[in-house]
Amino acid sequence: METTHIAPLRVGVIGVGNWARHGHLRVLDLLPHFTLQAVYSHRREAAEEAAREYRIERVAASIDELVESDDIDLVVVLNTAPQHADTVKRVIAAGKDVYCEWPLTTTLAQSQELLALTEARGVRHVVGLQRRLASHNRYVRDLIGQGYVGELRSVRMHVSVNYFQAMRSRALEWTVPPENFSSIVSIYGGHFLDMLLHATDWPVSIAALTPNQFPLVTIRESGVSMQTSAPDQLVLAGMLNGDAVLSVHIEGGKRNGSGVQIDITGTEGDLRITNTSAFGDVGDDYRIVGAHGDKAPLAPLDVPERYHRLPESGLPSAVLELAELYWAFAHDVANGTHDAPTFADAVRMHELIDRAQASYASRRFMGIGSSE
Repeated sequence: METTHIAPLRVGVIGVGNWARHGHLRVLDLLPHFTLQAVYSHRREAAEEAAREYRIERVAASIDELVESDDIDLVVVLNTAPQHADTVKRVIAAGKDVYCEWPLTTTLAQSQELLALTEARGVRHVVGLQRRLASHNRYVRDLIGQGYVGELRSVRMHVSVNYFQAMRSRALEWTVPPENFSSIVSIYGGHFLDMLLHATDWPVSIAALTPNQFPLVTIRESGVSMQTSAPDQLVLAGMLNGDAVLSVHIEGGKRNGSGVQIDITGTEGDLRITNTSAFGDVGDDYRIVGAHGDKAPLAPLDVPERYHRLPESGLPSAVLELAELYWAFAHDVANGTHDAPTFADAVRMHELIDRAQASYASRRFMGIGSSE
């Protein structure tokens, strides 16, 4: 799939934290569809350092200066989740297209408001749920759609990470307060549920557990301890359209052996998708195996070349997933397609996570996409 040639989209970046430096700036520097035009950070020295490293034309003195600049087509919002709503509103008011990192906001109501504002203003909007567009996931989605496993019977996913333990770095301090909607369930749960459900199907009902097992979190650098009720695990059971069952387990703070395993069972065959890392460094690639018939060995299914569309680079696999999202957005702008996830997808995911937490609180099944 080729992208119609257009002039590179001129990008202004707000926020230069760890993920901005590790992911976004490297991707925007890699892809010819974009040019880094301006950057802003409340830590001006960090913005200046990023500007030097990535040859960004200027450092903005304020958010308003950046979003109101005539030479910016797309504003990328990369500050923390509690800051997203206010920042994105300012971008929308300026009439600029906007990318916002996931989580879009800290509450479902705020996310719904931002979606309504973008639609009223007529600006393009994209949210950082990039894993759905990874080459392996697009291939799995097509395999299912083409009937590789027949009719779906069950979908199971387990995701675990070493991060989000009772001892955390200062860089993760903002994930501790539950009101920041930045727990392992909100961040990793949102990313991986979106990846999985985009490839399979959306649940029509769920029941879930969202316990807190680390009620006291200590910041390593300062020794300060903080009380929290933010969930440390998500265990979700659900029904997809038809009779297929869904089971998901997301857990933070796993000391050893973390990673990803997805099992998809159908009436005609099976798929298994694995990765030794839930984040993805260089070489941490997803492995797909599958089989038809009864008791057949699971054989490797290499992702066909047509699913690889990025320039050659030595970037980590998690960063390449992000590059896929930016590639899709540029393709959407040039060709009028709608492949990149939008604020509507963020609202849908936020609602699903809220329903999971409500299920745990009420100890009952919750309908999805209904008023139950």
